[in-house]
Amino acid sequence: MPGTGNPYATSDLGRRVAARRARLGLSREEVAERAGSTPGYIAYVEERVPAPGAEFLVRLANALRTTVQDLVGYTADLPQGGAAGRDPRTEEIDEAECWALLDGHGVGRVAVEGRDGPAVFPVNYRVVDREIVFMTAADSALAHASASGTEIAFEQDRLDEAFSQGWSVLVVGTARTAPDGDEAARQAEAARFGPWAGGGRETVVTLSPRRVTGRRVVVPGAPGTTD
Repeated sequence: MPGTGNPYATSDLGRRVAARRARLGLSREEVAERAGSTPGYIAYVEERVPAPGAEFLVRLANALRTTVQDLVGYTADLPQGGAAGRDPRTEEIDEAECWALLDGHGVGRVAVEGRDGPAVFPVNYRVVDREIVFMTAADSALAHASASGTEIAFEQDRLDEAFSQGWSVLVVGTARTAPDGDEAARQAEAARFGPWAGGGRETVVTLSPRRVTGRRVVVPGAPGTTD
């Protein structure tokens, strides 16, 4: 009905800005200082439906170490990948930073050996006590593999296509499912999340890591580099 909607609904841009800022662990004050703005305007961008100019969007994207295209959602449905940067180098990431990059939650990929051969599934996950927790359907390949204590691999990454750099974290270990319904409910409550795909995915899987490794591709002169 006309007139019943919220005239100050959050825009897609605002949600992306807030999510990116949270992922980087930045306050509104810090983003404002980097973007040459004010904390109040950053709050306005996140909480209202703004129409910022192109110049400010460029400054805001630089402050959040991303691109204007990513902030406005232009690249949401495009395949990732592009040409390599100039003089790239690869750096190993230690385990402590790997866990910091996983950031407590997100969307990653799980690789498992199924009845029809290797398979990879996207999952939204939580990190609970340095274990990866996600939910799947009871009859899925992930559930079958976890019930038998199979070793699986979990991968999470972030790409900055504008500067051809990014990082990847790999967690390898044994997967297990909760032994009964009550235990599964407790684990799901501890993780405090539900699967994006829905559809009866109520089996909780926990990956106990045996190996945690990470790599970062750095391009000199790109944002976040020191050379």
